[in-house]
Amino acid sequence: MIKLRIDVDYPYPSRIRSSLYTMFGVKVGGDYLENSKIIAKMINESMKDVMAYWFFTPKTIPDQALLALLPKEKHEVALHIVNDPYKDLALLEKATGRKIKYYTIHGTARLIGRIIWGRWKFKAPTIPAGFPLQSFYQFPTLHLDTLCHVCTTEQAIMIARKHIDDGDLLHIHPIWLFQRGRINYRGPYFDTLRKLLEVENRFDNLAVQKRLFFKIGHDTKEYEKDANPSENFLETMKAKGVDIFTFIERRWCQSGRDEPREWFREKDNVGLLHVTSYAEWQERIGKKTRNMIRKAEKSEIFTRINEPDKKFAEGVWKIYNETPIRQERSFPHFGATLDQVSKILSSADNFTYIGAYLHDELVGFIQLVDGENVEIISQILSLQKYWDKAVNNALIAKVVEVCTKRGAGWIMYGRMGNHPSLDKFKESNGFSRFELTRYYIPLTNRGKIAARLNFHRNVIDNLPKIIKYPLLRLYGWINRARAKTSREAAGAPD
Repeated sequence: MIKLRIDVDYPYPSRIRSSLYTMFGVKVGGDYLENSKIIAKMINESMKDVMAYWFFTPKTIPDQALLALLPKEKHEVALHIVNDPYKDLALLEKATGRKIKYYTIHGTARLIGRIIWGRWKFKAPTIPAGFPLQSFYQFPTLHLDTLCHVCTTEQAIMIARKHIDDGDLLHIHPIWLFQRGRINYRGPYFDTLRKLLEVENRFDNLAVQKRLFFKIGHDTKEYEKDANPSENFLETMKAKGVDIFTFIERRWCQSGRDEPREWFREKDNVGLLHVTSYAEWQERIGKKTRNMIRKAEKSEIFTRINEPDKKFAEGVWKIYNETPIRQERSFPHFGATLDQVSKILSSADNFTYIGAYLHDELVGFIQLVDGENVEIISQILSLQKYWDKAVNNALIAKVVEVCTKRGAGWIMYGRMGNHPSLDKFKESNGFSRFELTRYYIPLTNRGKIAARLNFHRNVIDNLPKIIKYPLLRLYGWINRARAKTSREAAGAPD
């Protein structure tokens, strides 16, 4: 069983707003006990055996929304004493309607803490003889939020699991769920806790980008599966500091739906190929592309599915380091070590690798992602010295063959419209521009302002081609120049 001791000593995620409320009773914002509610929902969603002991102060009395999230099967309400044990107990029992069994004492060793809480004496309040509650201090405890301040998530999980196996309590404070303390050295522990509880795996794929004055987040696997952001997911995103969350509607396999009016909608696209059989695809692509596939065969290029073993990694490493420039831009994998390439290939959990060979040499490969109702080409590369042998055409043909055997009806190859030569290659192999909807969900006031000012949009996508393509060429030139300067500064070969 995972046993949690949760000291709810501050009502808001913000220390400043919590202090204002604690000292003067001034409520600022509608996120009272927001982090506590997120934790409660995580516990309720977990399939693990969990018992949570919630210790509330007179300034963090749970509201009805939080109480509804604390069923007695998994949660017990307890008292976090500040000044007057009997007065604090009476207030909590009356507000919650629950019988209280345990207590802890709120620590305020620092002067500013004593001022905020009105504890003018340095000493903690004395627990009178005969006080009806049992102390909670006799149980062995691991301070999880303190651990997460000094350890990585992986290290914290490993240590926490050992303490769980030993029957110890995990001690946390909701205010440090997402933020890092500067004075008391606590938090953030959200990722550690959710992985211990085995909930909200979607956060493993969350990417957050800073733009101007706001942050925009998206699921890195949004093309692989339908995105149905739950209310709890969006609330947690907001608490994590994300101002706008965006996702696509996979309309090729997902029917249209009515989304809230406050969500912003923009046009987006993907390069998509609908396949029924290899023979039907061959008829569709045209004579020129079929000739390129035959040219690869006559050049003795053959393709096969590969395991990401040491030999395959060596071939990929050789391709990565052939040239620093690909598609007129700096190639990010140029300069990667063999060990780095091996780790990249071995860490993939839903990839299929297809290699193209000339005799025994790997001359090209495709990284294929297995999604729901779609196979996604996430990377296709070949040695430039063999481009005259139509290696990439042979790889696309093999992908179509593999996907038809798997029964996958759709193959996706990135977006279209921002790279003319690559778009032409896609079209020659049967891919077409498929229009879909991208949703933007403002989560904060900053997000709402940014969306109304259209700062959430990708400006380059909305420019006419006569302006866009020269800008893309300029961007490519700047990108190559900066990369060359960096390589020269590092003394790397060009």
